Amino acid sequence: MFNLEELSLYVKICDKNTFVDGNDLKKNILNNMSRLQKLQFYIRSTTGVLNRINIPSNEDIQYTFKDFHNNHIISYVDYFTDTQRGQCHIYSYPYTLNEYYKITNNFPGGLYKCVTKISLYDERPFEYEFFLRIAQSFPYLKKLIIENMKPQNGKQKSDDNQNLPIIEYPHLITLDLTKSHLDYIELFLFDTKIRLPNNISVVAIYQARRRVTKKFKKILHQAMAKNYIV
Repeated sequence: MFNLEELSLYVKICDKNTFVDGNDLKKNILNNMSRLQKLQFYIRSTTGVLNRINIPSNEDIQYTFKDFHNNHIISYVDYFTDTQRGQCHIYSYPYTLNEYYKITNNFPGGLYKCVTKISLYDERPFEYEFFLRIAQSFPYLKKLIIENMKPQNGKQKSDDNQNLPIIEYPHLITLDLTKSHLDYIELFLFDTKIRLPNNISVVAIYQARRRVTKKFKKILHQAMAKNYIV
C-alpha cells in the first residue's frame, strides 16, 4: 500500500472531535506514501458543536490544504443550531462519484457530470436560487432527496417574478419529499418555474400530499372560472 502511485479515498466520519482537514490527510496518508502521484478523495465529517469554543471555519479548513499544489480542493462547513451539530465536506475536484449527500445552502456550485443521486439538507430554507444552482451543477441528476422542514422565505417574491428562468431537471426519475416542508412539495409539483419529466416518481407524506392536492384543485377551479368569465 505504501508504494501506491494513485489513491481514491471516499469516507464518511461521524462524531469526530473536530473536522477532518488537510493536516489529517498529510499526517495519515501523504507522509506515509512517498510515491503517491495522484490523490482523489471525498470526505464528509460530522461533529457535535454543543459547548464548543474553537470551531473551525471554512477558511481554516482551506488553509490546511495550502500545500496540496496538485489538487483543486473544495470545502464547505455548516453548523446546525437546531441539532447542535457541524458538518464539513472536503473533496478533490473534478468530483468522480455518482452520489453526493447532505448538500446545503453553502454548496459552492461547480459541474458534477458523474453525479446522478443527491440529497439536500439544511436547517435554513432552500430558495429559488439554490434549486437553480443545483440544476446547473448536476445536469444528469436522476434521484433527488430533499430534507428541509423550514418554510421558504422568498416564496411569494419568486412567485410574483415572471422573469425568472425555468429550472429544469430533465433526467429526474425519483423525487423524495418525505422530510420536506409543504412549500417544497408545492414548488416541485405545481410551480411554473420548475419543470420535471412526465414519468417522475414522487414520494411524499400522505397528509402533505392531500393538502397540496386540495390546493391544486382550488387553483384549477379558479383558473377554469376565470376562463369561463372571459
